[in-house]
Amino acid sequence: MTAMSAGSLESTAEGAPQRNPVRWVVLGVICLAQLTVLLDNTVLTVAIPSLTKEMGAATSDVQWMINAYSLVQAGLLLTAGSAADRYGRKKMLAVGLALFGLGSLSAGISETTGQLIAARAGMGIGGALLMTTTLAVIVQVFDADERTKAIGLWGAVSSLGFAAGPLIGGALLNHFWWGSIFLINVPVALLGLVAVVKLVPESKNPSGDRPDLLGALLSTIGMTGVTFAIISGPEYGWTSVRVLVPAAVGAVVLAAFALWERRVPFPMLDMHFFRNSRFVGAVSGSILVAFGMGGSFFLLAQHLQLVLGYDPLQTGLRMSPLALVIVVLNLTGVGARLLPKVGTPVAIAGGMGLLAAGLAAIAVLGADGYGGMLVGLILMGIGIALSMPAMANAIMSAIPPEKAGVGAGVNGTLQECGNGLGVAVLGAVLNSRFAALIPAVAAGAGSLPAALSHARTASERAAISDAFASGVQASQLVGAAAVLAGGVLAAVLLRRAERGAVPAGG
Repeated sequence: MTAMSAGSLESTAEGAPQRNPVRWVVLGVICLAQLTVLLDNTVLTVAIPSLTKEMGAATSDVQWMINAYSLVQAGLLLTAGSAADRYGRKKMLAVGLALFGLGSLSAGISETTGQLIAARAGMGIGGALLMTTTLAVIVQVFDADERTKAIGLWGAVSSLGFAAGPLIGGALLNHFWWGSIFLINVPVALLGLVAVVKLVPESKNPSGDRPDLLGALLSTIGMTGVTFAIISGPEYGWTSVRVLVPAAVGAVVLAAFALWERRVPFPMLDMHFFRNSRFVGAVSGSILVAFGMGGSFFLLAQHLQLVLGYDPLQTGLRMSPLALVIVVLNLTGVGARLLPKVGTPVAIAGGMGLLAAGLAAIAVLGADGYGGMLVGLILMGIGIALSMPAMANAIMSAIPPEKAGVGAGVNGTLQECGNGLGVAVLGAVLNSRFAALIPAVAAGAGSLPAALSHARTASERAAISDAFASGVQASQLVGAAAVLAGGVLAAVLLRRAERGAVPAGG
């Protein structure tokens, strides 16, 4: 029996067998909770014009409607994971669903932008609990033989949420007011809450470590500062006080958190995990996959709408092949069956190589039409379907099962930071390239629509559009290079771990 399987038995010592007879039903409940969170984030993007019109929301208000959720969630992920390990993952999953449902209800009936921003922040607390407990429960319910398949299905639901969000949002907004995109979460959250209470087994850290309150405070402040800086950078400039101060505070507090965690008897995050090559390799790959995905989705939406001229619903439909490929491959268990045959290093390196090839294909072949872009989307989907479950499984299996919540918190935190950095860095590459190539008539314009408003002739408009398309292409190629480098780094570290690294926490 593997150490992980033994841990699963230990963590469910109240009588649940190693293979829970309703484990696949439990996975369905977990995926429902996960889907609720992911749908909300993607649905909101298509509601921005309606919010601007019906609530009179300024651009800064809209940004905070989106960012309030991300900021709170990212800041609390490690703390939420630690709380789930200590107080019970089932309890925290139920609390997360309840908070997310109440936050959605408050958002749906908001009358001012301030109320909506506050409601989104409340939803972020629920989202942090859901993001950590869903993956942690999977680790507890499934043994090592089935865990990769279960994580693959969990990842497929994440992709389904990305694909379905714009379509569901567009359908709702065609028939109802903007509040419907939030109120639709309420019955789903209630259904998920009832299912969790009835079906999901309780599990917690059997050692009963004392709560690391100072560690929780330091991690929350540090992650909030860093996330705020990443969010603010593209708008205010990376050298502005608004970015440098929170970035510096976040970095200093996170350094203090790391020092504290090395000295406290019961650390929230055992820093010895970072001595494990398997853990570090999977962590490195996870950051750079999220970097490539977050940045590429940001660029794809602009490419399809601003360069190729599709409306938001058409854009969502044309981006959906990426998610559908991931869903199909994970639902059919391709990645789970392939992983034992090729090994984790090859699965991650090969998947990230395909993701990088897809990004490069979109940059080169998709510059002038959707046909070439479709090839890139399919390659990206195959790459993500192979690499993401393998990386999540590598991270979670490198951490003792009694710390599964913290492991899920690490995984979620890395994805949030990677996504944010991808948008920020690739967005900066886009803006830099665009500014360098833009015709003199539109010099100083900060966006494609603003630049086009300065154009007086068809040739000037064409030159501006070409400059923007060139910026998108350069950004996609930078993203491809980063993902490819991450795949090589992760594979090297994981291969080294397989040749005899010490166990995590050792």
